[in-house]
Amino acid sequence: MAKSLLSSLKVTSRPEKTSDNPILKRREKLLSKLDQQLAMANALVNGETYTAYREKWQKNPETGTQEKVRIPKNVSKWFYKRNNQYFFEVRYANKALELSKGNHAIEVGELENLTQTIATVIDAVVAGEVDELLASMADKSPLKKK
Repeated sequence: MAKSLLSSLKVTSRPEKTSDNPILKRREKLLSKLDQQLAMANALVNGETYTAYREKWQKNPETGTQEKVRIPKNVSKWFYKRNNQYFFEVRYANKALELSKGNHAIEVGELENLTQTIATVIDAVVAGEVDELLASMADKSPLKKK
């Protein structure tokens, strides 16, 4: 008897929607920003320039149709150099997260360690280690309705 085609596929349960869970939504938002910081750090280590883009609908003056175009956008770095050492801040809602009492920055050291440090932070976010910090930042937000 022939093996069915469906049995050759990996079947799993439906993943949870991030829009329904505020914790997952915050985590996904932070992960997308961290991926961008990782790309910026890789470009810096390799001596390249990094440009982030956003997509925008724009009317083509010649044809009069709407087209999606990529426009460069400014992205601020979360890493910086002080006293010949690099430091990295994890930012959410335009504020540095307090990773431990009174400490907002991660000491990276040499430039070559920057990408590994950001990758470690990404792994920690995926593991849910910063969910409480993100929730506390969301609670402090002035945009939150009372």
